This record gives sequence, C-alpha cells and structure tokens, in this order.
Amino acid sequence: MKLIDDMFAMFERHGDRHYGEDVTQREHMLQSAWFAQQDEAPDALVAAALLHDIGQFFDEAGAAAETRGEDAKHEEAGFSFLHTHFPPEVVQPILLHVAAKRYLCAIEPGYLETLSGASRLSLYLQGGPFSEEQAVEFARHPFAADAVRLRRYDDLGKQRDLDVPLLETYRPLLGQLIHPRSR
Repeated sequence: MKLIDDMFAMFERHGDRHYGEDVTQREHMLQSAWFAQQDEAPDALVAAALLHDIGQFFDEAGAAAETRGEDAKHEEAGFSFLHTHFPPEVVQPILLHVAAKRYLCAIEPGYLETLSGASRLSLYLQGGPFSEEQAVEFARHPFAADAVRLRRYDDLGKQRDLDVPLLETYRPLLGQLIHPRSR
C-alpha cells in the first residue's frame, strides 16, 4: 500500500533523528507502540502509539523546541497528514496527545516531575499545565481517555536499548486500519 510505504520511508529518512531524548524518533515511536501492545490496547490505539509523533517528521518539527524555542504543533501536523486515511480511533488520540500531557500535569500530583527534560520544555512551549477549566473541558472529549493512554505509552517509550518489534511488524495492523480508498 502506497501510503504505508510512504510512511515507512519517512521513518527511514527521519527516524534516526533525536529530539531532545535519549532515543531516536524511530525508537520512541516503536517503543510507544510496543507498550500499547503490552497493555493490550485496541489495534487503533497501537497504531496511534506508533504514529503519534509522525508530525515531528515535517518541517524539522522534531527539533523545534530545542533549536528554535517554539512549539511546532506536531500533533496537528500528524493529524492533518493522517486523518483522511485512518479512522478517528487512530487520529483523534494523536491530535490530543499533547493536550493529554497538559491535562495530566493539571490533575495528577507528581506527574509533571516524571516528565523527561524534553517533555518539560515542550510542555511550557505548548501552554503549560491546563487550568482547572481546561482540564474539565478536555475530560469531556470523547477520545480523552484514549489520548491519556497514548500519553502514558509516549512517556514510557523513551528507554535506551529496549528490544521491541521492528517497524515492518506493524504493516498488517496499519493495513487493516487504513481506509479502503487509501490503499
């Protein structure tokens, strides 16, 4: 399938880049998907975990926080790229995974302190922890719970030397989820 081939080519071109973490972007996304599988998440959430940072591959977004001190809104870029090809169960958690971080910082004592340095930097560029009102609003979103789960996989997926399945392993899963018109 051309779209999946194109996405995998993006992983090849950009996946070895670092974005302020101890792992590459590829390692991070593969680890996030693996943690979703270990949690027995639905296939759509595993796909979301795999693809959640694909927006980092556009316009040097992955390095925007560290090199330019700006939020590149990678979640929006990823959503824009994927939303016509995958169902809402895949793309909505991707769109909301940054908001989920801001939400967890607002409602879960000690969560902020668990974030990596790069995640803390991006958090402040993304607007910081939600206010109480913003947190209530976020929690009402139909995909808020999935976005929070994705966020937790995102947080876990930053470990050096973790042995996880290769990208090609996910081709059948993505093929099942992709809209027929995108095949």
